[in-house]
Amino acid sequence: MAAHADFEAFTCACRVAVAEPSALPAALAGVQALLRRVDEAASSFRADSELALLQRAGGGTASPLLAHLVRAALDVAERSGGDVVPTLGRELATLGFGTLDPGALPAAGPRPAESWREITLEGNELSVPRGVVLDLGATAKAAAADLAAHQVHDELGTSVLVSLGGDIATAGRAAWEVLVQDLPGDPATQVSLGGGWAMATSSTQKRRRGAGVHHILDPWTALPAPAAWRSVTVAAPDCLSANMASTAAIVRGTGAVARLRELGLPARLVRHDGGVIELGGWPAPRRDIDAVPVAGVRG
Repeated sequence: MAAHADFEAFTCACRVAVAEPSALPAALAGVQALLRRVDEAASSFRADSELALLQRAGGGTASPLLAHLVRAALDVAERSGGDVVPTLGRELATLGFGTLDPGALPAAGPRPAESWREITLEGNELSVPRGVVLDLGATAKAAAADLAAHQVHDELGTSVLVSLGGDIATAGRAAWEVLVQDLPGDPATQVSLGGGWAMATSSTQKRRRGAGVHHILDPWTALPAPAAWRSVTVAAPDCLSANMASTAAIVRGTGAVARLRELGLPARLVRHDGGVIELGGWPAPRRDIDAVPVAGVRG
């Protein structure tokens, strides 16, 4: 029987679940250690993070972990066509997301949807043009979930699920029952997530600053994306791809349906009236919705 442990990281609820209960203490310790390293490397809420220090210097030699996270963010920017980018640091700081002082930042460069192309990462050598402010919040958590799940599986040999505030990655053969629901009272469904698959939920209902100001910004306008959806959940072979698709769906608004159909990924979009749209063969809901889930999606 599977075992799990809950904890908090990145200011969100997290869970590690393993198919082999005896592996849980080591799995939990390993995941928490990795997440501490991710926070030290890439946090936008720490003035002493490696990312913050390199940002102030205009670049330099990144650690292998930070280089991996930056490379993942640039890959997502490319694959999303500029809808999910790591260059919204200035705009997020202006809205109160992060610790940067907007008044101390250099003059803005090109709009974020385009300025990510000016970042260079050759090996571990990172260069950040003046006026471009990095923030890896759109991708680092999902990338960390992928890293954590594979680390546990590789080191301990057990099937594992790692949930970081709605970003879920798995490794191994075991399938997992996942409750998909953003906030209490929202439409809910419980589905089976196959081993080796991942799921991510993006929400316009959380991490808000005042009425109508949520943390998912449109890189083309540098403003909060129009809240066409309460939440979007996507399943994919890795959490980074699932998160890219769910975040881009929020940015695209009503245009997300056509794009998700093109991608062919299972997706569930919740409208503000509570209506649900399911795409790409989204799994049928289970009858035992009241059962205690192994991992709750709380994006």
